[in-house]
Amino acid sequence: FAGPALGLWICGPLMSLIDTMVIGQTSSLQLAALGPGTVFCDYLCYIFMFLSVATSNMVATSLANKDEELAQHQVSTLLFIALTFGIGMFLFTKIFGVQVLTAFTGSKNHEIISAANTYAQIRGFAWPAVLVGLVAQSASLGMKDAWGPLKALAAASVINGVGDIFLCSVCGYGIAGAAWATMVSQIVAAFMMMQNLNSRGFRAFSFTIPSTRELLQIFEIAAPVFVTMTSKVAFYALLTYSATSMGAITLAGHQVMVNILCMCTVWGEPLSQTAQSFMPEMIYGANRNLMKVSYV
Repeated sequence: FAGPALGLWICGPLMSLIDTMVIGQTSSLQLAALGPGTVFCDYLCYIFMFLSVATSNMVATSLANKDEELAQHQVSTLLFIALTFGIGMFLFTKIFGVQVLTAFTGSKNHEIISAANTYAQIRGFAWPAVLVGLVAQSASLGMKDAWGPLKALAAASVINGVGDIFLCSVCGYGIAGAAWATMVSQIVAAFMMMQNLNSRGFRAFSFTIPSTRELLQIFEIAAPVFVTMTSKVAFYALLTYSATSMGAITLAGHQVMVNILCMCTVWGEPLSQTAQSFMPEMIYGANRNLMKVSYV
């Protein structure tokens, strides 16, 4: 289970690294613009990892108790929440994108702001699909299915890579081409995630408005993760912000190195996901193992 799950965690940083590699061959200025652009598109996405943790935990616990109807209801509820957040982030990007990037980059870096905004605005179309796909992926992992999501993200990585090379290197669209390739690949991945849920007998395109009690339950599970991920995002965003003040060339170099760093920091996540998927059965399931051990 952890082997395919490793592929899931690598695919995300790999897409950003592909963008960086292709853009880096064409323009150092656009490579620098990828810094604030990816902060806006990718780093903010990590804040919503609380949806992933809540989904895996709740679905795994319900299936451990042999309650598939409850699992379906929880998936539908979390899909609705993800869609709501996704639409909200899409609107936030459209309305406040330039202001946020200007505050982050500095008003003097007009060319970087323009390129970063182009990248963020195109990527913004995928926000609903990204968050819905995140919940669908986590639901599959809660069912102990790592291969289905891996196939979806592997296909998305291929689409992203081919699209980057064609749109950026062949057609000459630069950072806009990279954004279109990534956006399309994310939408395809989300659709494949939903189809994988359907193939396992779940109604993936069913959305249910959560009650107040259900929102509180999700909050209890997700709040610590939200605080942790927000702290990490703030730290890495601060690094990029500091690099921005040192000029375009330094920012471009920082973008290359931070993507390589991200590829190296996800290797422990599959073990975390394995615990989230398997431990609920041991704690709450019919075959739970709660034997107490006495130490003398």
